[in-house]
Amino acid sequence: MNTLAQAKTNPLAGDVHFSEDMLCVLLLDGREVCAPLEWFPRLRDASEEERNDWRLIGGGVGIHWEKLDEDLSVSGLLN
Repeated sequence: MNTLAQAKTNPLAGDVHFSEDMLCVLLLDGREVCAPLEWFPRLRDASEEERNDWRLIGGGVGIHWEKLDEDLSVSGLLN
């Protein structure tokens, strides 16, 4: 009997948006992960313009805010 092993894949970010008090990351697999801005003081204290100046790093394994010197990993948000 053959068994098919399911390959593990790392979740990847596709988009980022903010509400008044939450950071939300849309993953490429369709899930959305949200966390309170209170957990991320640099993002919490940033202007809307600074928060929206992000880029994906590592093909979506993380998010980087250059002006804020902030990096978040998708796996860190899920743990």
